[in-house]
Amino acid sequence: MKLTNGFDISSSALTAQRFRMDVISSNIANADTTRNKLVDGKWIPYQRKIITMETKQQVPFGQQLQAALNKSTGDGVRVSRITEDTAPFKQEYNPTHPDADENGYIQLPNVDILKEMVDMMSATRSYEANVTSLNATKAMIMKAMEIGK
Repeated sequence: MKLTNGFDISSSALTAQRFRMDVISSNIANADTTRNKLVDGKWIPYQRKIITMETKQQVPFGQQLQAALNKSTGDGVRVSRITEDTAPFKQEYNPTHPDADENGYIQLPNVDILKEMVDMMSATRSYEANVTSLNATKAMIMKAMEIGK
């Protein structure tokens, strides 16, 4: 195990959580966007984006178990993919809207601001926890370097 393993793990988590916050911000910014994509001559509203994270290195279960028994540390996390939420679009009655159908309904994005804010708070807390872990690792290394004085 190298001395900077803790830095590598924390920095990968910081990067992933920052990207998660960027995607959540994009979802909030587009919560009212009714014209996101033109499909077959019809405008489709913005679809909520969701990220998926995974460990940086995918290893078989047996190797993970052996690494855990040997007290080996992980490699950190990464964003593996961004997917679109398949939840149905919200419908609102607004016959004066330019995107209203023949019945006067418009389709709005499937973004729930409350859910996005909860996700943002969770990402922020995870980010803060990783900063704390990074600072603790730095403090331990500094104390270890003072032992030789």
